[in-house]
Amino acid sequence: MPNRPTLADLNWNLLRNFCIIAEEEGITRAARRLNMSQPSISLALQKLEEQLGCQLVFRGSRHFALTLRGEKIYQECAEMLRSVDRIGILSEDRNDEEFGELRLSVISRLRSPLVDEALRLYHQRYPSISWRIEVQNSLETVRRITQEKTGIGICLLTKPMINLECRHLFREEFGVFCGAEHPLFGQTEVSARELVQEPFVTFTCATEGMGLEPMIMLRDGLGLGRRISGSSHDTEEILRMIVAGMGIGILPVDAITEEVESGHLWPLRLVEQPLGADVYLVYSPFSQLTAPEQKFVDLLDELLKLYPEMS
Repeated sequence: MPNRPTLADLNWNLLRNFCIIAEEEGITRAARRLNMSQPSISLALQKLEEQLGCQLVFRGSRHFALTLRGEKIYQECAEMLRSVDRIGILSEDRNDEEFGELRLSVISRLRSPLVDEALRLYHQRYPSISWRIEVQNSLETVRRITQEKTGIGICLLTKPMINLECRHLFREEFGVFCGAEHPLFGQTEVSARELVQEPFVTFTCATEGMGLEPMIMLRDGLGLGRRISGSSHDTEEILRMIVAGMGIGILPVDAITEEVESGHLWPLRLVEQPLGADVYLVYSPFSQLTAPEQKFVDLLDELLKLYPEMS
């Protein structure tokens, strides 16, 4: 019994020639495709058979045919060549040559098809860049970027700030809500006047001054919040207090759809026009963005041009 050939014994050129012979179903056509002489192709086939110790092609037949072993070996050769082709394609892919970390600050419970699509497409293009997403209120984000002169954030602002680069992303709809324990639960329509004296649950940042949070503008514009019954920097805790009946509160509509559908929250629809606030991407104009950050900014610009309805 002949010794089984090792990987080092096999000649890849002979395997490739044999694969072409099988695909072209003949020595003559294979020689033409490889731009080689017919005797050279025949000799290559003979050498491979000697290395493998088995016959690959039936001789003397009027029609080309592989032996049973030849057919099995051809299938393996074809798969190897396909793998080599895939290696060539992968070597041309430059996406994974981009690496680093992207640090992004976002407001809690942000719901945005624009941001979701940006994350999906960004990871698809730059899979070797890792993400670090931190949940912060707008005041914390603005303070950090202003002081550190680094990082990017997505936050709510009443208007663009002079000392920051602010790119408008979209407008977020807000509403006034109460919990199931509140006496106004279930009412289809109320006026702002009815809500003025109601205990109010608010975000901590809306009581810290500086006027950065649109919550302040929304609350004061309606005349609400004269009696603060609870506050927190976290949306989950704001929800907990409103659901518990501690007071009414202003929340982003898209972020609490599940709570409304489950009956834990009730939207207090005002006679006045709907509430809204603008969401911005912010970063410092006094320092250069990192490569991962610049790519994210550019990608958001690209998506806003392609899908203006997302803004």
